[in-house]
Amino acid sequence: DFNLVKSWKDLQNFLKANVGKKPSDVKGVLFLIGVQELGKGNIIFTKEEKQDLIHIATCKVLSYGGFYELEGYDKEGWPHWKVVKPLPFVDLFLQENLLKHYIIHFFRNEIGLHI
Repeated sequence: DFNLVKSWKDLQNFLKANVGKKPSDVKGVLFLIGVQELGKGNIIFTKEEKQDLIHIATCKVLSYGGFYELEGYDKEGWPHWKVVKPLPFVDLFLQENLLKHYIIHFFRNEIGLHI
């Protein structure tokens, strides 16, 4: 899909201009979303916490498709999500495109980015 490819490149360029680094893949963008969703600012995370941040972001963006729902927050302020409906069985390429679609949706709706 041409629009998805163009919007993704626009998002990468926006992030490069505003974060100082162009994320090389979907996981890099998901990490940034996870940090945003956690709301603790720019702190150093452990490897496990980075994986958790990517998971938080994945749940957040897929919540736009009705796949996840926010359950609440633990005592440290980390959000927890529950599965509402299973993800469609698709190959890795389609899974990545689905994530990109909802990531772009996140930046348009949560950040107000016009891409």
